[in-house]
Amino acid sequence: MAVAASSQGVPLARLPKAQSRSTTLVRTWLYILAALVVLMIAVGGATRLTGSGLSITEWKPVTGAIPPLTEQAWQAEFEKYRQISQYELVNKGMTLSEFKFIYGWEWGHRQLGRLIGLVFFLPLVWFWARGIIKGRLALTLLGIGALGGLQGAIGWIMVASGLEPGMTAVAPIKLTLHLTVASVILACLVWVAAGLKDRSASPAEQSAGVAPRVLVGLVLAQIALGGLVAGSKAGYTYNTWPLMDGALVPPSEALFVVKPWIENFVDNVVLVQFNHRMLAYVLIAFALWHAWSLRRKALGSAAARRATGIAGLVFAQMVLGIVTLLLVVPLWAGLAHQVLAMAVLAMATAHARVSAA
Repeated sequence: MAVAASSQGVPLARLPKAQSRSTTLVRTWLYILAALVVLMIAVGGATRLTGSGLSITEWKPVTGAIPPLTEQAWQAEFEKYRQISQYELVNKGMTLSEFKFIYGWEWGHRQLGRLIGLVFFLPLVWFWARGIIKGRLALTLLGIGALGGLQGAIGWIMVASGLEPGMTAVAPIKLTLHLTVASVILACLVWVAAGLKDRSASPAEQSAGVAPRVLVGLVLAQIALGGLVAGSKAGYTYNTWPLMDGALVPPSEALFVVKPWIENFVDNVVLVQFNHRMLAYVLIAFALWHAWSLRRKALGSAAARRATGIAGLVFAQMVLGIVTLLLVVPLWAGLAHQVLAMAVLAMATAHARVSAA
């Protein structure tokens, strides 16, 4: 059976040795890409937490790969940064050395994006030319590549929102879109890679119904809400748990103070943080129920073990989120919380893919 067919939910038959090696090679490549996407998200988080995201004020996809190489070039870049509101309102008086620090984070983030593009497209062309990938699998991977290109454009649109007069940071909704699309790309890579594994010699999977896919949806929704928390800096307020300003549920006049009311879901730090907290409780409850349900039906099965592992990761993520909030978002905790979210998403996606096979 061709590698392409294995990506369409059809169980892999025992493959000839050469074809099996090719399939393993494709899976390894996809998992390497997934790891790079997680690294990209982590560096993006560090860029945000260090206030570095607006340090490069132009989008030059090709020539921007070369950083300033002379003192004169550095001064020119610094002068561009001094023209934006973030410098005037937040970083006025910053030294060139301090500027180089924030520039380095943003430049590294963009370079990693370029590297991911190369690691994606060069092997894709090679695999395609050798007939290792074709048909539906090839089209799926091209779709993921197109989503990656769109993500680059979204990244610049996000940065441009922070360069507007009077703005000192990027728009929360655009940061959320940027993070969510990156998460979807990660989930797509893991889904395809997990579907390429030969499980013909493994015991039949215990049916898990639609619950694994619902779990993936909840994780993605929680990541999106986390993006709104990060973008609006809601994590720097109400740094207590389980209560918010002495109440489990803040009063409605605090939750919906912004007019029109719909804007509260993006611009009101009280509602933004409250939504993130509430969905965390829903997510942990669902993950625990899913693990309990599979263990009750098939204790010791692979599906039950995966579900139990995911429930453990979700619980750890919730604890880390609480610690991050109580400590007022130190860099290490903020980054760990973001990276662990990607681990939860990857594991939930792999579980859903195997359960659907």
